[in-house]
Amino acid sequence: MTSDVPYWIEVLTAILLLTSSLFTLTGAIGVLRLKDFFQRMHPTALASTIGTWCVALASIIYFSALKQAPVMHAWLIPILLAITVPVTTLLLARTSLFRKRMAGEDVPPEVSGDRPAQEG
Repeated sequence: MTSDVPYWIEVLTAILLLTSSLFTLTGAIGVLRLKDFFQRMHPTALASTIGTWCVALASIIYFSALKQAPVMHAWLIPILLAITVPVTTLLLARTSLFRKRMAGEDVPPEVSGDRPAQEG
């Protein structure tokens, strides 16, 4: 199968896709190794977001070179992620805090030296 895409574009696309897979693997390992939901939230969200940006960028570069014109519809993926991921993360964090409080846990835990002692 032959393509009209230059070899260096294919190599760049492959590098971006491999980078994306490494970030995704890092996020998956973080889910396995980190113990608490709150510890798991931030690193895995960042790894997945960076991985998705790499895939979208690879798609934009490859298909723009294939059509020999800018392909802009692939930008919808990272734009929608940039809008929805923070909202989803906030809702998940609030839900987890609510569930822990309903279970009787003291969240967030007090860190010694940060807050003055409460009276009463």
